[in-house]
Amino acid sequence: MRLELASFPISQVHLGDEFLYDSGTLVVDQREILAIVREDPRIRDATLAVATPGEKVRITGIRDLVEPRIKVRGGGQIFPGILGPVVPVGDGRTHRLSGMAVMATAEYEGIIRAGTGVQRSAILDMWGPGAEISRFSSLAHLVLVLRLNPGLPELEAHTAIQRAEYKVAQRLAQLTERLDPEEVAVLDLTGADPTLPKVTLIQCCLTESHHVHSGVSYYGLSIRESLATVVHPNELMDGAVTPDTTRCGRGYYPTTWDWQNHPLVFGLYAAHGKEANFAGAILERIRFETYHGKEVIAHNTAQLAQAMGADAVLITWLGGGNAFVDVMLTVQACERRGIKAVLVTYELGGKDGVDAPLLHYVPEAAAVVSTGSRDRWAELPAAEKVIGPYEEIKILSYPGAPHVEARSALSIDARDSIIGGVDIWGAKSWTCKAY
Repeated sequence: MRLELASFPISQVHLGDEFLYDSGTLVVDQREILAIVREDPRIRDATLAVATPGEKVRITGIRDLVEPRIKVRGGGQIFPGILGPVVPVGDGRTHRLSGMAVMATAEYEGIIRAGTGVQRSAILDMWGPGAEISRFSSLAHLVLVLRLNPGLPELEAHTAIQRAEYKVAQRLAQLTERLDPEEVAVLDLTGADPTLPKVTLIQCCLTESHHVHSGVSYYGLSIRESLATVVHPNELMDGAVTPDTTRCGRGYYPTTWDWQNHPLVFGLYAAHGKEANFAGAILERIRFETYHGKEVIAHNTAQLAQAMGADAVLITWLGGGNAFVDVMLTVQACERRGIKAVLVTYELGGKDGVDAPLLHYVPEAAAVVSTGSRDRWAELPAAEKVIGPYEEIKILSYPGAPHVEARSALSIDARDSIIGGVDIWGAKSWTCKAY
């Protein structure tokens, strides 16, 4: 498949009474956007706001972010299986509004009150120390502030939030259908150099089979007790892989924007035919409940990479906890087959960075790239303005956790309460210092 990804940069977003895209400025017809959102009877109220980099604004109740995109040529449409039928995507031409995101925030408490299935949301500061932490503070945001009907089950809430943000993103991208882009990136796995090694991306995905949404879906279908699956990396660009919007609002879970802009996919494409040959991608379901299951998925994934002819694999993951055992066993299984494995992961390490950085280790993990720490403390100053459904927030999600004023100065003991606060796939640049 050959995909042309055409970019239309956005530097400013304004609310108005018409749609307009001109020289990096996007004007949004707020009446039409709100009409689109309010079509869903599960949403009892909705408002719009704009958040600009550098403003002393804190956003609360964040569930997801999406980059506006639309297919103008090729099969299917953006977000197949969600906004349209299950038709293969990843070829033709896709237009994107780069430099901005549609941010979905929502007032929703959920039925599940504790455990890994509890609903979660996050915050984002557009200035100061919080902005330095998150990759999303540099984007211009059109913020949807949604209030859902009380008592909605998790899957209904997820669907309402997701369809609202995706429909809005699609409508914004439609403005570019007949325009010429500033830049076009060609994503094509042909043109390999036979003298170079083949590299496959293994994307490990923490999923939970016992929840109504597993946390990661492919063409709108939740990934559950599956074995490893080959996907074309271009499918990610067209929205074939998406998250659960009631639980992805934590720093170590990817948003839709992250899947659309996967930095390792772009990095491997940049190296394709020059330093290495990009051989494709594998989605690996992790967090099996037994060690036996973890061994089987590691074996299956390594075997699939070998069948694809991979000389090396780039392995990364999403999530936390015991799912990391599955990841390390995959590194081990690939190395034992003679496939060189490089692991890209965030660290733990505690607030002072002196604790164990990884939850599990195998001797074969000799090449590991750190994307920074999840556990470091941060002091966030008071905000001048709050956008979002919550004027009071819980920094921690356990039952009975205290509420604090969203506008006030905050002390956080881990980066995962900030959307984009953990650099899971190496999108940012980091420097290691010795003390």
